[in-house]
Amino acid sequence: MDVDGWLKKLGGQLTAQAAEAAGFEAYYEGRHPLPAASDKAHEAYRRLMRLCRSNWMALVVDAVTERLRVDGFRRGDSKDADADAWRIWQANHLDADSGLVHDAAVTTGRAYVVVWANAEDERTPLNTVEHPCEMTVAYAAGLRRRRLAAFKRWLDDDSGFWMATLYLPDGIYKFRGHAKANAAGPPVSAAGWVERHVEGEDWPLANPLGVVPVVEFQNNPRMMGGGRSELDGVTDIQDRINETLFNRLMAADISAFRQRWITGMEIPVDPATNQPVEPFKAAIDRVWHTEDPKVKFGEFSEATLTNYIASVESDIQHLAAITRTPPHYLLGQSGAFPSGDSLKATETGLVAKVRKDQLGFGESWEEVDHLNLLVLGDPRANDPTSEVIWHDPESRSQGELVDALVKMSTLGVPNEVLWQRWGASPQEITRWQTMQAATQLRSMILPPPTTTISPARPPTLPAA
Repeated sequence: MDVDGWLKKLGGQLTAQAAEAAGFEAYYEGRHPLPAASDKAHEAYRRLMRLCRSNWMALVVDAVTERLRVDGFRRGDSKDADADAWRIWQANHLDADSGLVHDAAVTTGRAYVVVWANAEDERTPLNTVEHPCEMTVAYAAGLRRRRLAAFKRWLDDDSGFWMATLYLPDGIYKFRGHAKANAAGPPVSAAGWVERHVEGEDWPLANPLGVVPVVEFQNNPRMMGGGRSELDGVTDIQDRINETLFNRLMAADISAFRQRWITGMEIPVDPATNQPVEPFKAAIDRVWHTEDPKVKFGEFSEATLTNYIASVESDIQHLAAITRTPPHYLLGQSGAFPSGDSLKATETGLVAKVRKDQLGFGESWEEVDHLNLLVLGDPRANDPTSEVIWHDPESRSQGELVDALVKMSTLGVPNEVLWQRWGASPQEITRWQTMQAATQLRSMILPPPTTTISPARPPTLPAA
């Protein structure tokens, strides 16, 4: 496919993908769609609509992403983390930005990392994170990991033009919209783009890597399709919760207090305004009274809100079951928090889901590492044995963990493995190994401390 064909294909693909991703982002941020109100609706009604949002979607995503943390990379048969890979990771601020990748992928279904040479430091390739609203990738038919092309499109705030970059295995093509942005949206076909020349760069820019330097991170990928958002299938539950909360607010605002009624009485009218007036004033020190025997007083009981609360709790339980989010995260029911074995049991589904994400995201981070080596011309780029070192996603009490590690040590498990199970990072393990070696060296060089034995004192005789 030629460049014009890729611009048309990927432009349309990105437009559809961005619309879907923006919808899930809106749910994550709590900007849920609410029932449409008439232009003549009372302001109090509109205020209640704004108050009925209760955002549970962010918690569903954060419960997963807060347990996704990369501790390092290991290559080949080495038991230690690779220092050079971690240096590149730190130089690209991926301690923080990797969290952005995981957040976007879990929320929208996909995220991207672009790898390219660094003009300011040839030893440190550039790794930039990209959102699915601005980037998309095309794959070869039947080869879901072979990237044919990638496309990035964004609106430049300074110039007011749409910008685009097409990544192909043989070159990088940069474009600018032929006219400033308008309400019609970004260009989709090649007819809407003109070449964008950057000072000091050829057009197109040669791609010495020979592969598309864009890695996609897919959440819950399917064989017949790409990544899926963690919120896919549960946004309707969020809408039901909001609807129930709106009804509860309406009930609380209108009928949560007792209403009084009067029959058999003619409502007095103010002669000055010809408007009806209240026949009685309600107050704690006033009693309603009339001498007319035909007049009757009564009251309507207030509305109870327990049914609304129970309905919301039921929806939250459904949300917890479908997303495998621990119930004590969502606080769907009152009661004591689980602990010990019961806590571990409630988090089993979440931990399994996180480990599944670690497998998928780990393959993508390994591909990023592979591209970094390819940029550096390192022969290890052809080594497929690299792996990501993930932080343990399970939560344990310190007492439980220490007890398990002590028992493992009696089986001859090396200290490095025990430290890793404790949760130490590869950098901490390296420091501990150095400190341990220094301690052993001192014990071999320095003589053992001598113990001075004091002469025995004669017994003290009692006074005569």
